[in-house]
Amino acid sequence: MTEHRIKQHMSLNNQDHIVYNITELSTAGLGDVFQLPFAARVLIENLARKMDGRIVKWDDIATAMDFYLHGNGESNLIAFYPGRVLMQDFTGVPAVVDFAAMRDAVHAAKLDPEKINPLVPVDLVIDHSIQVDHFKEKNSFFLNAQKEYERNIERYQLLKWAQKNFDNFRVVPPESGICHQVNLEYLAQVVATEKTPEGRVAYPDTLVGTDSHTTMINALGVLGWGVGGIEAEAVMLGQPYYMNLPEIVGVNFIGKQKKHVTSTDIALFVTNLLRKENVVEKIVEYTGDGLKSLTLTDRATIANMSPEYGATAGFFPVDEHTLEYLNKTNRRDAARRVEDYCRACGFLNTHDTRLKFSKILDVDLSMIGTTIAGPSRPQDSAMKIRT
Repeated sequence: MTEHRIKQHMSLNNQDHIVYNITELSTAGLGDVFQLPFAARVLIENLARKMDGRIVKWDDIATAMDFYLHGNGESNLIAFYPGRVLMQDFTGVPAVVDFAAMRDAVHAAKLDPEKINPLVPVDLVIDHSIQVDHFKEKNSFFLNAQKEYERNIERYQLLKWAQKNFDNFRVVPPESGICHQVNLEYLAQVVATEKTPEGRVAYPDTLVGTDSHTTMINALGVLGWGVGGIEAEAVMLGQPYYMNLPEIVGVNFIGKQKKHVTSTDIALFVTNLLRKENVVEKIVEYTGDGLKSLTLTDRATIANMSPEYGATAGFFPVDEHTLEYLNKTNRRDAARRVEDYCRACGFLNTHDTRLKFSKILDVDLSMIGTTIAGPSRPQDSAMKIRT
């Protein structure tokens, strides 16, 4: 049966891994996987890997394939299991308190409180509460961090306890940077791995975050978006994130941007365009030869603006720029794993296949000029200054 052939063994970085190779779905007569948008492939791999015959069934995979390849059927509800959760301090600390309260309740019931743990990896990055008390001083950066520890000592005592006592939970201290940048530069692995009783499983990195601009990580080929604190806690407890199969709108980049045009100019242009297209509750996927000229930092700026143009996510598939960025940010082992996995399982964008989107919009990068938006909203009439 094809259901069983999807599950395969693969050597990644000289170590055996279990993978769920969705390219095998083509042999089941479900259609050509290589015509699917890459974001759809991530969602379908998630269904295949989590298929249990109860919450996720084989029919869910067949329905998703039919929806994305042929536009047939309704946008059915699916159970999506993010691989990890990203939190910042304003929304993350209350979640830690909730988990501590659950441990108290379990202890009061004379059960083992240490069984209460996040079931998926959770990173809490402290960045929102930092205040600027020192500036124009040589060591102002460290003085501000020190002041933050003094000002919120009880919070840090709680977080230190939580990191020590909870499995799958780590805290990134306040002097490290903004959570989305930390996620992009350090935390994301693009292809994640997990130890299971059957062996080590490799799969596309996915996440939800308690901040609307979690979408910045889509620049790296990692599908993720912002959710509320209650939804994030449900994911931490191993519950699926229920969602309707999202339509995937393609933005086809052609040409190459002018030398003086920045990623901000492109992001503002795309925001203006997509606001008119109403991409709310849809995923935008960037495609086309024009992607070859956009660096990872260009992509991060555009992906970060997803909340401004209303999309669930603005997704850039894995390609040579992704691998180059992983190498440059000291994730060479991850880069080798990502390349081998994505080539074998159909997740590497080689820019040579026309994909099937619910709608496709052409954007000529060479026609975008330097722009200013405002005065208060990024979608308000961008003005061309120089072409």
